[in-house]
Amino acid sequence: MIDWIKHINKPSPDFWKKYVAKFEEKSNRYIAISLESTGLNPKKDTILSYGAVSIINDTILISDSFEVILSENNNTEISNDVAVEMFVDFIENAVLIGYHIDFDVQIINEALEKLHCGRLKNEALDIEIMYKKLQEDNDSKFSLDELITIFKIPKSDRVSASEDAFSIALL
Repeated sequence: MIDWIKHINKPSPDFWKKYVAKFEEKSNRYIAISLESTGLNPKKDTILSYGAVSIINDTILISDSFEVILSENNNTEISNDVAVEMFVDFIENAVLIGYHIDFDVQIINEALEKLHCGRLKNEALDIEIMYKKLQEDNDSKFSLDELITIFKIPKSDRVSASEDAFSIALL
């Protein structure tokens, strides 16, 4: 819980200093995100892919999107450290939107801790929680596919984090 204490006197990387400085102003940008990982334990599993798309003034901006795909044994050109740095540079101070976003934020924070950074400072909204509040139904659980069906969003095969992020943006 208090792992951040380990980094108090350590210098932060430059990308982290730029990220933190962005929070001096409020953003009008929302970013729908989705991650794929090696498992469901943020402490020991790693991120395999990042997908994100921006939303500004209720408009999805495909031209302002982000995708990085890593392999499980990381034989790609981009390391996990570089990927999380690129992701943080992309999201800036935007409000994050996702499905079970708490897990995404936790696994990103674990990757950031390895780089001697703090935790993400972005506000995060979970679409399942928002839907349950809208329906005044705190007991049910809804999968991403169920939410897509409920809102009559055309289904794709959704085989990537980027496709999930786009579906989340449509919701």
